[in-house]
Amino acid sequence: MLHTLLTYKRWANQALCDVAREQGAALPEDEHRLFVRILNHTHVVDHIFAAHLQGQPHAYTATNTPDTPALAGLQAAMLALDGWLCDYARSLSAAQRQERLAFRFTDGQAGCMTREEMLHHLVTHGAYHRGAAGRILVTHGIQLPPDSPAVFWHQTQPERRLPSAS
Repeated sequence: MLHTLLTYKRWANQALCDVAREQGAALPEDEHRLFVRILNHTHVVDHIFAAHLQGQPHAYTATNTPDTPALAGLQAAMLALDGWLCDYARSLSAAQRQERLAFRFTDGQAGCMTREEMLHHLVTHGAYHRGAAGRILVTHGIQLPPDSPAVFWHQTQPERRLPSAS
């Protein structure tokens, strides 16, 4: 299920970024910047937790970067990391998913989560912030793409739309 949810996350991130790249010119500059910064925050958090999952250090001292990246570059980086997360989740054994890992948050506080909890956190954290970013687009008349696991499953597995055999 984690692999499926992370695949959904990648699908939803791509769709939201595609809409913003295609129609983002309708946003005032400050709103476009805020939209990108929200997505950049989720990407930074994904990077931080990917480092924790691998037992590696990361260079982040906060959950966002001082500079705001260009949306196209951010989208490419997000999708690459989303792909890595999908592959990583698929590679984990049941025992590895339950392994607890100790780490430090960027504020210096200690943390301890299982690999499964970390990956689940990234799915829900990303969904929360896509909603916030999407609200910016809606406020300026931009139609949001679908962003739910149900729509993802039915778009990527159209056989689910077939009548049941019962």
